[in-house]
Amino acid sequence: MASKIKITFLGTSAQIPTSKRNHTAVLLTYEGENILVDCGEGTQRQFRKTRLNPCKITRILITHIHGDHVLGLVGLLETLSVSGYNKTLSIYGPKGIKNFIEKLLDTFVFKREYKIKIEEVKGKFLETDDFYLEAESMNHRIPCNAYCFVKKGQIRIDKNKLEKSKLPSGPLIKKLKEGKDIIYNRKKYLAKNLTYEEGGKKISFVFDTSMNKEIIPFVQDSDLLICESTFTSNLENRAEAYKHLTAKQAGEIAKKSKSRKLVLTHISQRDEKNLKTLLNEAKKVFKKSSVAEDFDKIEI
Repeated sequence: MASKIKITFLGTSAQIPTSKRNHTAVLLTYEGENILVDCGEGTQRQFRKTRLNPCKITRILITHIHGDHVLGLVGLLETLSVSGYNKTLSIYGPKGIKNFIEKLLDTFVFKREYKIKIEEVKGKFLETDDFYLEAESMNHRIPCNAYCFVKKGQIRIDKNKLEKSKLPSGPLIKKLKEGKDIIYNRKKYLAKNLTYEEGGKKISFVFDTSMNKEIIPFVQDSDLLICESTFTSNLENRAEAYKHLTAKQAGEIAKKSKSRKLVLTHISQRDEKNLKTLLNEAKKVFKKSSVAEDFDKIEI
């Protein structure tokens, strides 16, 4: 059975946290990977509340260096240090992330025996046999990335088509599973005509950006789109001024990108008692929308 991708919302607030919402942080778990997307103030305490071990983190994706997305980072790094963390921690982000983290480590002095690898990324920046990670630049007041986690699908043989082709079993079938075309008895057989892909999944994270031409193609065909919705439509001009999205715009992105599910996050304290309005704006455009709460969990 294929492994599930697990999403845990550790923080879902916008710039100012509330009694119900912590600053932005989302954990993606897949097999041996625990990938933290952003690390707002108080994130490590959210780990404790949901009984997750921060020492299992393998990678951190930083969207941008505004405080509500990174103020928990140095505390987390120090906790890892005193907790015996012994892996190489990979931290990825937009232009400027390397200088920012190096300054953090110079400012807050603590004993650290584990290694930190920092990369400024755009495009596909990590690929394994099972998945890959991509980054795309967004339109915010400072350099900012959106991210996609893509679990690769497995190539399966269409048994009915294979039977009709009368190809023999053995090495030829193995090549088809690898996506390679084959020649048998002087006839060419295209892998795409005898196989299909099964089990591929795409999770997209779009935090802190105004509407721009890069978003929709980047998140195209997402199984889960996690998208900021800092404003309601009556404040669209303000959203544009501060380089953020409205809930309606998030719905439009989900619809136009043919995503399967939309989860709204980065919720302003202004809308804490107005969540129904926020959600309805997205649902009018894209029915499969919901609003994230701290500690919500989703499996795909």
